[in-house]
Amino acid sequence: MSAAPPRHRLNPNKLLLSKWTAVQPQNREKHFLVTELLRDDDDQVVEIELQAVLSLRNQRLPWRDLEDAKRWRMGWH
Repeated sequence: MSAAPPRHRLNPNKLLLSKWTAVQPQNREKHFLVTELLRDDDDQVVEIELQAVLSLRNQRLPWRDLEDAKRWRMGWH
């Protein structure tokens, strides 16, 4: 029996402009900033837009992906 991976407790409405570090950086992109919150018809946050600080590349992902401590760390490390 394996333990569930640790999760961050996040409020999706407070993610805008938050800083994140990729646990396993790709293409030297390690530090990211949440630049946009994408909402559904009920005004619930469903996705975020992350911008890589190094390359300014944008990517969208479900906001809950940030809760996975094996992939993301809150803040810049």
